[in-house]
Amino acid sequence: MSKTKTASTRIATAALLALAAGAASAQSKVTLYGLMDMSVGSTKNVGGEAIIGAESGKMSTSYFGLSGTEDLGNGLSAFFTLDSFMRMDSGASGRFNGDAFWARNAFVGLSSKDLGTVRAGRNTTPLFVSTLLFNAFGDSFGYSPSIRHYFTSGTVTGDSGWSDSVQYLTPTWSGFSAGAIIAAGEGAGGKNYGVNAGYNSGAFASALVWQHAYKDPSTTSPLDNTETWQLNGSYDFGAAKLFGQYGEVDNKSIHRDYKIFGLGATINVGAGKILAQYGQISASAGPDRKTFSIGYDYWLSKRTDLYLVGMSDQLDGQSDGASYSLGLRHRF
Repeated sequence: MSKTKTASTRIATAALLALAAGAASAQSKVTLYGLMDMSVGSTKNVGGEAIIGAESGKMSTSYFGLSGTEDLGNGLSAFFTLDSFMRMDSGASGRFNGDAFWARNAFVGLSSKDLGTVRAGRNTTPLFVSTLLFNAFGDSFGYSPSIRHYFTSGTVTGDSGWSDSVQYLTPTWSGFSAGAIIAAGEGAGGKNYGVNAGYNSGAFASALVWQHAYKDPSTTSPLDNTETWQLNGSYDFGAAKLFGQYGEVDNKSIHRDYKIFGLGATINVGAGKILAQYGQISASAGPDRKTFSIGYDYWLSKRTDLYLVGMSDQLDGQSDGASYSLGLRHRF
């Protein structure tokens, strides 16, 4: 082979490597991630009949997502997030029929190390985030008394995420942080807005959240106008972690209020944790609710865990609910 051909080959190879490196660099800015949760067990809602089957999302709602960032220099970056819920048992998208495809999160924003973060689009609410952070069962719609009492028991107006919203998050100063969110009153609905503040340093963490949420007044739901505040705390002893929550919901449409209390713990045992959480709703009118969940979460690796959970659910005037699940979660 001639020297000219050898040089040409080297140049071509270098160019291909440069292109490959550039493509890899571009791809590294976008991340694909998700969580898949499937379980088998029995579900009996209060006042209902037991149903045995395989279900998706009992401990964590299954989802996948895409996120990306771009460094704009001087400590400023642009980013986006798109998250979609899915039902592993049927392969259907969303949490339920009619759910938006990117219902979990869909926002774009700017972040500054000194000034904080602004996100516009569909954002998870601070109330949902604080509720999941300060209870032993996290974001479990199937087994967390806290999540069920705030978001599926007819107390708080609205979803865990707000569409048409703008959210601001401060930087963290010596463990302290704060934020605010507002959702535009588009169509026939009213504006939703809220504020939050938190502290997290060492073993102790706390959060205070307040929100005012409206629903489309053309609907017949009583949850048209509710004001909610919630105070949270946790302390990590190392071998065990304790959680406490107290909140109040004022439904201004039907002049009814709810006091929601929660107390929980996780205890390290072997390669997993015992989970226990109690919660109750005390209503100014109508039935009270008491829910207790207990389980064991065993980690096979940093990304995969097995869980066995049971729950007792009591609503005054109806037959008790009782559920149990043996499940597997995998993250990627």
